[in-house]
Amino acid sequence: MSFSFYIAQRLYRQGDMKRRASRPAVLIAMIGIAVGLAVMIITLAVIIGFKKEVRDKVSGFSAHIQIVNLEAAGSYEMLPVVIDDSLLRVFAGYPEVKHVQRFSTKPGMIKTENDFQGMVLKGVGAEYDVSFFQKHLLEGEIPSFSDSIASGRILISRTLADKLHVALGDTLTTYYIQKNIRARKLIIAGIYRTNFVEYDNLFLLTDIALVGRLNNWQRGQVSGAELRVDYNRLEEDTWEIASRLETMQDPYNQHYCALNIEQLNPQLFAWLNVLDVNIWVILFLMLGVAGFTMVSGLLIIIIERTSMIGVLKSLGADSGLIRRVFLWFSVFLIGKGMIWGNVVGLVFYFVQSRFGLFSLNPETYYTDTVPVSFSFLLFVVLNVGTLLASVLMMVVPSYLITRIRPANSMRYE
Repeated sequence: MSFSFYIAQRLYRQGDMKRRASRPAVLIAMIGIAVGLAVMIITLAVIIGFKKEVRDKVSGFSAHIQIVNLEAAGSYEMLPVVIDDSLLRVFAGYPEVKHVQRFSTKPGMIKTENDFQGMVLKGVGAEYDVSFFQKHLLEGEIPSFSDSIASGRILISRTLADKLHVALGDTLTTYYIQKNIRARKLIIAGIYRTNFVEYDNLFLLTDIALVGRLNNWQRGQVSGAELRVDYNRLEEDTWEIASRLETMQDPYNQHYCALNIEQLNPQLFAWLNVLDVNIWVILFLMLGVAGFTMVSGLLIIIIERTSMIGVLKSLGADSGLIRRVFLWFSVFLIGKGMIWGNVVGLVFYFVQSRFGLFSLNPETYYTDTVPVSFSFLLFVVLNVGTLLASVLMMVVPSYLITRIRPANSMRYE
């Protein structure tokens, strides 16, 4: 144990906060550290949670990567491309692919006695992963999707059901325009709600066989395939899969194209990236507030301990050793403030994640409660960074000690 650490520890344990001048300064400094760290933890938890919530909902509707016809990329009225069972096995064999499923889309319109609504009928096959919609299912059941039988059963959102004033088990008449108008009656088998308004207002899920017949496609022709991968490697996996598709053609000489969810939804993900700027702004502001209160507190403590500094110098201690005493003392105060800041931030995270006390408007924020997400690595980095930044801010004001002379300091006795 160093001499400076020992002296700082004795000062801290003997209750330096009981001194008349330093007590409020020390309390304000610790409160500043606690509030700053708590706000930073809550900010990171909310913004990371919000980005994850939106990203999971987008990928829940369309997976991470879509393999489509090159000539119709990004359009709901897609040109067909052949993705048969053998090609599905090829995609599933890629090491980066966790799941693969086919889909087909057909824009249309829903007409009731009093309302009408545009929509996109999305057909999926038996291999479709229904876990996302199972999580958000409110009523009924998810139909058993098929690539050979058109059951006419659909999954519809609560938003659309309320707009059209329909309920579970009702029949919807839908219309599709090609060379002529075609009509299909569909039965509502299940109702879901994701609060992702753009997609809830748009998609109806049904059998891929029905959409194939509406599009007059040949057997094996679909709009494309959806691939689930590791989102952290989205760009790399998209490039690797796209490079493998460059030389591939289907039996009708159609070329394949790979697009990920960020390329398909550029405006949405650009908005999410803007949130990263908010994180840095809040982190710098909170560090500035916490650092300012600590600097103020340290200066008051140094002035109040002028006589002690003079005695130490008269006994042979140099300015560097005394500076280290007060820096260690600052570390103890910062540490105590950080403990309280961590407690407040973590309590907020656990309460919000468990009970969802704070709500949001789902039409604006795509979720009905404030989402939170916890990252142990970011939590550790945030604490270490706060400690280092706060201590570094103490270095410059600690040089005030070099200005104190033993002879002059006796007048403070």
